[in-house]
Amino acid sequence: MSNQAWILAVFILYFGAIIGLAIHFRKSNNLSDYFLAGRSLNTWIGALSAQTSDMSGWLLMALPGSIFFFGTGRAWIAIGLLAGTILNWFFVARRLRRYTIVANNSITLPEFFENRFHDSSHVLKIVSCLFFAIFFTVYAASGFLAGGRMLPHVFGISYPLAVTILAAFVVLYTFIGGLKAISWTDSIQGMMMLLAVFFLPLIVIATMGGWSDVTAQIDQPGFFNLMSDQYGNTLPAVHVISGLAWGLGYFGMPHILVKLIAISKEKYVHRSAVIAIIWVTIALGSAIVVGWVGRAFVPEIGFAGREYVFIEMIRRIFLDRGAVWLTLLGAIFLCGMFAAIKSTADSQLLVGSSAVGDLYKMANKKASDKHLVWFSRGVVLAMAIVAVWIALDAYVPAHYALDPELNEYVYIPWALDRNTGVMALVAVAWAGFGSAFGPLVLCSLFWKRTTRAGGVAGIVVGGTVVIIWHWLPLIDGATLMTYTSLNHIVPGFGLGLLAVIIGSLVTKKPSKEVLEEFHTASKPLAE
Repeated sequence: MSNQAWILAVFILYFGAIIGLAIHFRKSNNLSDYFLAGRSLNTWIGALSAQTSDMSGWLLMALPGSIFFFGTGRAWIAIGLLAGTILNWFFVARRLRRYTIVANNSITLPEFFENRFHDSSHVLKIVSCLFFAIFFTVYAASGFLAGGRMLPHVFGISYPLAVTILAAFVVLYTFIGGLKAISWTDSIQGMMMLLAVFFLPLIVIATMGGWSDVTAQIDQPGFFNLMSDQYGNTLPAVHVISGLAWGLGYFGMPHILVKLIAISKEKYVHRSAVIAIIWVTIALGSAIVVGWVGRAFVPEIGFAGREYVFIEMIRRIFLDRGAVWLTLLGAIFLCGMFAAIKSTADSQLLVGSSAVGDLYKMANKKASDKHLVWFSRGVVLAMAIVAVWIALDAYVPAHYALDPELNEYVYIPWALDRNTGVMALVAVAWAGFGSAFGPLVLCSLFWKRTTRAGGVAGIVVGGTVVIIWHWLPLIDGATLMTYTSLNHIVPGFGLGLLAVIIGSLVTKKPSKEVLEEFHTASKPLAE
């Protein structure tokens, strides 16, 4: 068998194992089973599934690629994400899980908002679902885009075919198994991701002769300096702020928060937090090391190939040496990378479909749980089709373009344009969710004066600011994002939080019933 055949065989086994797990966990009698796994996730599954649905292909493509070309100054995003992970687990997870139970056992985030504020008008749910649909479709498209770039690099297939294969695979096991299947498969894949990103740079370092030999190959000034840009100059404060601000996104990420809600017992949350934080610390740190080592090991791939650094290292260490056992090991590493790509898309499609299901349930009150589950499965398929369309539309033929950050013309491979690449799509979706829902989640949990009007204002203002900041060319044909270099989550989250506060203060105080539920949710429940 050829190398390509061995790699394909390993991928087929991997696909089969994931589908098998989905079939094993296929029983979904009601919406709680399908969307919340019946609140049955244990310590390890809750922790690992939450973090793997967080990191996506960004962990093994965008982050190492950014460090590879621009240097360690790009690690501020990783620092911000680590800080956000810690805060989310220790300050939000336990209280959110508890409050969703108190608020009429809410299954989804829009349903929680509606029940939290006793919103009989359904305005909060409708507004929430609207922004869910916008940002989840973009987010899922980023995963399909990443897979559409990885598979052709490995198997030589076309980009459209690669996107279609990935989407079909993700839809199939999400369609079958719901959140429980996703959580179990993501947990297993989380360990695959961690092993791949941790051991690959260590193997490369050993191959090169040691760490000193790695650093000797890197001549970029300030490459290892956290406060230096790619030219050796002091990193502008706006870059540090923008990187750290990524941590704010965690408070509004529905596909991550749902995993926290689904943990079976409150006492397990603290243990899950420890596991999750250890996992994400190792994963982010290892991804940075991949960028460092890649700069010494495959420097010739340059700007154009920066997001392929992980694949190129695997190819040269394992796949180009001819030995079958090395090829099989390399294929396992590639499966770890593929796991990172698809482990976010599945949760996004499922949680996104839950929002549409909320609206359908509101319009069709007589629908049975079984009917609603099947309707939600149909929505998963529909959202995937739209996400595939966005990913295919993001295809950009190879060309040269002026890079505003480098101030020079650079070669842009297909599907690697700055405005349509993985990093760009992830950034806008992450900022959108963090800004639209993060302020309201925090205020709902910790400020009893929060009102429905404040909630609606926060979602609309936070989400809209991100859209305007990223897409509308308001200054000399440039967007505010391009003009200021400030991450859209900074103005989005800040103005969204301000809108929640002002909207709540200028409207009538919450009712006695709402305040009583707030106080109940402030204390541990008897479980």
